[in-house]
Amino acid sequence: MNSQKLIESIKAIVPLEAEEEKLISSYLTGRRIRKRQFLLHENQIAKTAAFVLSGCLRSYSIDENGFEHVLQFAPVNWWVSDMYSFISQKESRLNIDAILDSEVLLFSRENQLELFDKVPKTERYFRILTEKSLVSSHQRLLDNLSIPARKRYEKFCAVYPSLINKLPQKQIASFIGITPEFLSKIRGELHNRKKS
Repeated sequence: MNSQKLIESIKAIVPLEAEEEKLISSYLTGRRIRKRQFLLHENQIAKTAAFVLSGCLRSYSIDENGFEHVLQFAPVNWWVSDMYSFISQKESRLNIDAILDSEVLLFSRENQLELFDKVPKTERYFRILTEKSLVSSHQRLLDNLSIPARKRYEKFCAVYPSLINKLPQKQIASFIGITPEFLSKIRGELHNRKKS
């Protein structure tokens, strides 16, 4: 699989020489994941992080009552993994599956650490991504505690515009922390407001 999308993603943050691009590409493995196929199951160790070339994946947990709690959607050009498990190499508490037929580039933790030594710019790239992810997670937690559901849905639409009509309503509702029925009501109100 072509690693050019990932190389462009890295170059948007740090400059790369042609030799560095080749070296990074040599550490990647391509994989196709069909809709509903898992990249990671809860209690497994996350051996890889995935960069999405096409399709979309999601990470989620399942509580003791069997309810799914979506933590992340990963459309094209996004990374996804259980970062706790990937970094610590301990058992994951998350599931990661494809919600659309997808193609990903996989990057093992061992390869990542080796690449940090050989191409130090990649360490900066991943540090910046990790910082952005931390800020985003923190903001999402605060949003879930303090802003109304409709605003959370509007924020979802702004962050994931390509997914609004591709994802099941149940998964979007889980991500923003409301019931599918309440999401349906919000969508209806927004639709009626656009018409008037």
